[in-house]
Amino acid sequence: MPGRLLQIDTVARLAASLLNVPMATVTVIDDRHEFVVGSHGLPYGWAANGGLPLSSAVSTYAISRNGPASCADMLVEDSAAVRDHPLVERLALRAFATVPLCDETGQPVGALTALHTEPRQWTAKHIRTLIGIAELLRPVTGTDRLGCVVGLDSAALLDSVQEAFLAVDPRGIVVGFNAAAQRLLGHTAVQVCGRHVDDSLLPVYGGQPIGLALSRLFEAAPHRPVVRDLTMRHRDGHRLPVRVSLAVVASAGGSVACAFLTDLSRQEAAERLADRHSRFMGALLDSLSVGVVACDESGRVVLLNRALREVRGWADVRAVPVDYPASINGILRHPDLQTMQWQQTPLMRAFHGERVDAADVVTVVPGHRTRRFATTAQPILDEDGSRLGAVAVAHEVTAVRRAESFRECHRQVEHALRTAASATEAAPEILRAVTGTLGWPCAELFLVDDTTGMLHPSGHHSVTGDPGDGFFAHQPIRGQGVTGRVWQTGQPLWVADIATDLPRPTAYERERIQVCLSRGIHTILAVPVRDGGTLLGVLTCYAGTPEHHEDLLTVLLDGVAAQIGVYVALRRAEQYTRHLSRSQNDFIALVGHEVRTPLAALAGNAGLLAEDASALDPDHQHMIEVIGRSTATLQRIVDTLLDVAGIESGQTSFTVEAVDLVSIVRDAVAAAEATSTLTFSTDLPHHTVVDGDPVRLRQVLDGLLANAVTYTAAGGHVAVSVQTAGDTVQVQVADTGIGIVAAERDRVLDRFFRGENVRHQGIPGNGLGLSLASAVVRRHHGTIRIDDNQPHGVIVRLCFPCRQPRGQDC
Repeated sequence: MPGRLLQIDTVARLAASLLNVPMATVTVIDDRHEFVVGSHGLPYGWAANGGLPLSSAVSTYAISRNGPASCADMLVEDSAAVRDHPLVERLALRAFATVPLCDETGQPVGALTALHTEPRQWTAKHIRTLIGIAELLRPVTGTDRLGCVVGLDSAALLDSVQEAFLAVDPRGIVVGFNAAAQRLLGHTAVQVCGRHVDDSLLPVYGGQPIGLALSRLFEAAPHRPVVRDLTMRHRDGHRLPVRVSLAVVASAGGSVACAFLTDLSRQEAAERLADRHSRFMGALLDSLSVGVVACDESGRVVLLNRALREVRGWADVRAVPVDYPASINGILRHPDLQTMQWQQTPLMRAFHGERVDAADVVTVVPGHRTRRFATTAQPILDEDGSRLGAVAVAHEVTAVRRAESFRECHRQVEHALRTAASATEAAPEILRAVTGTLGWPCAELFLVDDTTGMLHPSGHHSVTGDPGDGFFAHQPIRGQGVTGRVWQTGQPLWVADIATDLPRPTAYERERIQVCLSRGIHTILAVPVRDGGTLLGVLTCYAGTPEHHEDLLTVLLDGVAAQIGVYVALRRAEQYTRHLSRSQNDFIALVGHEVRTPLAALAGNAGLLAEDASALDPDHQHMIEVIGRSTATLQRIVDTLLDVAGIESGQTSFTVEAVDLVSIVRDAVAAAEATSTLTFSTDLPHHTVVDGDPVRLRQVLDGLLANAVTYTAAGGHVAVSVQTAGDTVQVQVADTGIGIVAAERDRVLDRFFRGENVRHQGIPGNGLGLSLASAVVRRHHGTIRIDDNQPHGVIVRLCFPCRQPRGQDC
């Protein structure tokens, strides 16, 4: 082989071209290894690996039988050895055809093999072509040696070679020059042969004449071609860049340096153009905010733009690591943070033919924040469908996914608050949801004590537990530390690095900083818990790695703090309501036990005085009348108040029976109309039956009509109606009186409450009438509602469940 006129790689390229396959190899073997001596299309670095185990070869199928061998699809072969062949995975090999190469004795010592990554049907013509190409590599012996070939009688043979050929003896005299060399350099063989190479071609290597390099070449006499780039003088005088494959062979006249020449001028122009394109494309890709990664046909990563290099911390490194998968081992994760193996990445899935659409990939780089990317990937195919590689584009969605997770966090917080008896009880579950959503290690909740006004710890959570190092359960100092500063200002506070970003730390703050740093905490975000303008507490969260998206995280945590604030405010309002109700009940008990008896005595004595008042003068008689009226008024208030309390507590019993509600309404309207100057109208059905206490229902109607008469000026109008809808009956009393202020409408049913417009107009009352009506209606499983009656006045709506005996409607 060292004496071959054709380069071994050229033979492999010829085989690949004529059989239309992506790869071809020329190999030789010993008893344990296969050696690649010529190749075309093999993945980067494959042919440079030295000897390969025979188990990794398919040439052995031809060598073992000393004849051609082929396989159309290795994955469907009956033989497990073929289906599980190492090249199926390493080269994605699917089909091959191979013929043996023999030595001078006819023994097979190697093979010429055509390789394809897709199933391929091999024809007899394919095999004959492969055998014919293998003949180019038959052993040379005797008079076939190159020394004879380069003689004048070999001109026709040299001219048949498509590559430019030049042969030079040790003195530098040109002894061979074919037609392809003439076309390349412009000189004829007559002008060049027999003359020194410097006389016409003047080759220059490394900026120096070729003579010294030729001397070293003949001294070394390499058995494998030596490839060098140099320049030669064209006949028209310009320097022509060429790539020279040199080999020293023995001939009858001595050693000869044989060189095949490849024109690099077009290649250099193409390379310059490709370099410009590459620089332009590199700048374009580096300007993108999305990450781009691509691999070649062997699966080797060949492109990594700046956005993805920054993820790994390689912002200033342009070259892709040789073993890129190893360089990111353990960094890529699935959404559940389980390690993603290299073959599971979107790029490798696309390399194997899959189209990947927006698959989430999480990156966990020590010392950097955790990031999430939506990754799309697809294979890169040639026009004929053969695989050229794959590309993946990664768009960061950390903020979007975090916002989505916070919606779930808000739901969890709501559930924790709804099922807990207090904020302190809910705090651990709330903080667990927050830290889990943020991916931060710990958080604390502090609430302001109503009595002391101090900020006290209400709960905490840590993914590693509480080691008892004083990190939790500390007492904040107003205006000091992150929590204390938020307590003082009422504004959120973000500290990206507590070691450097907390201005002018106090002794207390320096101590807290050391505690945080000892736990690996570097970033803190604290937000106020509010109810309107009132500060109720502080929510403080801690991160172990640098964090971005300050505004987003602040807004999201503000949402959680707002949920807590609303809950705490409602709990406190409920507590105040209970205290108020307890106070009112205590007052009612006081009235019932301490006021009722003296009032009875006053009423009795006032009655006795009134019986003997005829003997008194008019002034004394008037005073006795005032005492009697006032005592009676107090008696009615006490009786009504105790009646309301008894009904609300369930201690007052009702006599429930089937009653005609229409009849009760009709009688109440007639009684009110007889004593009033207002006009009344009714819209009543024939009858409507409900279950209820007729006395109490009449009491409610009398009270509502009395209110309508009291708060409506003379000449006004009152409309009363009864309507049924489904399984309910509604009684409506509408007047044209002074109405109720909208802001006070929700309070008019409270005991003792009287509207502002009523008080200003001096209309007497005690604020118990609607409270009594509401209590009676609720005991009848009904509802009471008060609305505006446009253009003025109010509408009181009572709604009761109607009675539905079998076979009848209410």
